[in-house]
Amino acid sequence: MTPQLEVGHTVFSTSYPVERADLARYADASGDRNPIHLDEAAAKAAGLPDVIAHGMYTMGLVSRAILEWLASAGVDARITEFSARFAKPVVVPVGGTAVAIEGKVRKVEGDTVEVAITAVSGGDKVLAPARATLTANRADA
Repeated sequence: MTPQLEVGHTVFSTSYPVERADLARYADASGDRNPIHLDEAAAKAAGLPDVIAHGMYTMGLVSRAILEWLASAGVDARITEFSARFAKPVVVPVGGTAVAIEGKVRKVEGDTVEVAITAVSGGDKVLAPARATLTANRADA
């Protein structure tokens, strides 16, 4: 794996806008048309402050951030493990929101790197904890 990765080093920090139209497209693609993701009245009736993003959509943004970093940094690796717990929902008001994602090296062992992920929206951590293990691609694989 290149570049040199050190424990504690921030390897990426990015932010993605999230709008209700994104949730509608995700609902169509995934088949998850739960109204809490699409209808403000239904979300509020369920006790939520507003429409919320699908959890898997949020995890997809994290995967996107990791893959974009790997490509831009020239790191020849793949995601071999990914885990996260949903701490708070990504609330998506009419004007949209953003999810800020940061990755820090947590552990380096041989050809694997574990990255601790922080995902924040509306001032709240939305995933906690979240980790990805990256494994170097082997030339003989």
